[in-house]
Amino acid sequence: MDLVVESYLLAQKLPPIEQYGLASQIRRAAVSIPANIAEGFGRWHKKEFLRFLLLANGSLKELETHFQIGTRLGYFTAPALAKVLGTADEVGRMITALRGKLAR
Repeated sequence: MDLVVESYLLAQKLPPIEQYGLASQIRRAAVSIPANIAEGFGRWHKKEFLRFLLLANGSLKELETHFQIGTRLGYFTAPALAKVLGTADEVGRMITALRGKLAR
């Protein structure tokens, strides 16, 4: 959830021309991560939960890509990006660890 908040705050800094483009994609990808984890947890079978964790990880990689695009376009500063990418890295490690525990 922290990653969602950080992502929304960065998306707000994008220029108006990007509010329906890159900003929208950032918000959607960010929200998709915890939403997929929650949906998978709510399923009846462990196999489905594992599948939704894969979807969450895919959304995480999508989010990281959107931030890299924003950086290449000059929209994000290095310190702001470092913080959100650090959080994204932590979320990725948590998803991987949870997936590993469930797969055993």
